[in-house]
Amino acid sequence: MAEFGIMSRGWRRKVLGLALLASAPALLGATDFTGRFEQRVLAAHNRERLALGIEPLQWDPALASSARAWAAHLSASGAFQHAPERATDPQGENLWAGTRGYYGLEAMVDGWVREKRYYRPGTFPNNSTTGRVEDVGHYTQLVWRQTRRVGCALASSAGEDVLVCRYSEAGNYMGERPF
Repeated sequence: MAEFGIMSRGWRRKVLGLALLASAPALLGATDFTGRFEQRVLAAHNRERLALGIEPLQWDPALASSARAWAAHLSASGAFQHAPERATDPQGENLWAGTRGYYGLEAMVDGWVREKRYYRPGTFPNNSTTGRVEDVGHYTQLVWRQTRRVGCALASSAGEDVLVCRYSEAGNYMGERPF
């Protein structure tokens, strides 16, 4: 029995585990503890990247601003399509849409991460076990090794939430390996 003020080994592990869990957003790349949206989306991306041994992404306010404008456009128009390609400073882009208020941010990003079930190692676009790049393209962008920054935004219409994430350096280049 532990004396007052001295923790047993099991309790010490629990306390350390809780401390690690509380600090996970900072360890996974969040820039502060006040930006809950930023923190959660960034952590959802970086969990997968760190599991693969890939450098975590950093939040980029300019990419988030760009994503915000496109998310607002998609939400207002009801369209669901990628933004036109940028001739200078190309950005990668992942889109997600679903029932308003039903999905958490982590579930939205996890929709992209779950594409890894169809991923196979190799050069892009020959990375899909189904033969369809559409089945892995969001995942490969999320884990693209040369990508260092991300910015995301969420917009809502009456019935739908739309998440747009922009990435720099863009990924999914023909003939290159994602990681």
